[in-house]
Amino acid sequence: MIWYIVKRLAIAIPTLLFIALVSFWLMHIAPGGPFDMERPMPEVVRANIEAKFHLDQPFLTQFWIYIGNFIRGDLGPSFVYQDFSVTQLVAQSWPVSAVLGVLSFCISVPLGMLLGTIAALNRNSRLDYGLMTLSMTGVVVPAFVLAPVLVMIFAIQLGWFPAGGWEGGKLAFLVLPVLSLAIGSIASIARVMRGAMIETLNQPYIRTAKAKGLSTTYILFHHALRPSLIPVVAMLGPAFVSVVTGSVIIDIFFGTGGMGQHFVSGALNRDYGLVMGITLIVASLTIFFNLVVDLLYTIIDPRIRV
Repeated sequence: MIWYIVKRLAIAIPTLLFIALVSFWLMHIAPGGPFDMERPMPEVVRANIEAKFHLDQPFLTQFWIYIGNFIRGDLGPSFVYQDFSVTQLVAQSWPVSAVLGVLSFCISVPLGMLLGTIAALNRNSRLDYGLMTLSMTGVVVPAFVLAPVLVMIFAIQLGWFPAGGWEGGKLAFLVLPVLSLAIGSIASIARVMRGAMIETLNQPYIRTAKAKGLSTTYILFHHALRPSLIPVVAMLGPAFVSVVTGSVIIDIFFGTGGMGQHFVSGALNRDYGLVMGITLIVASLTIFFNLVVDLLYTIIDPRIRV
């Protein structure tokens, strides 16, 4: 197990460096710069500012300076929010994104597994067709389309929940953003769980257990559930990435004040430090979560370690 973790880390570190390099390069080749203004800036002033932030250095020199600071926990200054460092901006916004992401993920995984199992146990019934129709709809409808629909129904027409804002993370303000993020993952997990459960229930050892007179509940929890989890666990990584990327849109649409709003603001204003800081934090979390998923995968199916 330890050797497996070491191998996964050996892959994760170059992956993170590659993501950082590509992101850094894309920010630098984009037109404009962080200090472009409507009124021309004197060349002497521009040169002094660029020297202060190492923007006068060659591209690779700037990149390695940034990586060195990142390793030490210094995300650098923000070029746009000059009264705050990137670390301070991230510290202010990441709790919002974390709450939305964790809640939506914790809801989508068990609920998706439950709905998929119910559909599999009632295969080819009206209930199965209804659940799979809803899950297909949830898969194909993106969060940026689903969010305004939920707001129109539950906020504007019914008035059950506020249309946006955060207000310290009160429950009423969490419902619509979390649902907007969770529904797509619930649908995907339900479809995968249904297929895996149907395949498991058709195995010979399940038929043998039924012939012995064991109850459906006992067979489900003691014989069918664990093998059915293998493809579900395998897709938890992509599901997490979907939640993270979707949270950018949700932050903007609902005005929650999460990292998504800072990321878009930084990209529009060429705030290299802010965009790079958020990109590397999200990439690090994604790589870490995929590592955790891989470890869970080896626990459920030890053959993966070989």
